[in-house]
Amino acid sequence: MDKPMNRIKEVLEERGIKQTWLAEKLGKSFCIVNAYVCNRRQPSLEVLFEIAKILNVDVKELIHSSEK
Repeated sequence: MDKPMNRIKEVLEERGIKQTWLAEKLGKSFCIVNAYVCNRRQPSLEVLFEIAKILNVDVKELIHSSEK
């Protein structure tokens, strides 16, 4: 089974937003946000929705789909 993936890194890069800024807005450490961005760790659904709200995107845009 494939490892779960998110698109947080791609969305941040598309918008020119730094991980440090997102960490500050989330109230989480840079290390935690970096783990989300690098897919070493997956955010809870609650955190994923919070990230989507902060980035002003639909939460679906943050989820990697293997379907093309």
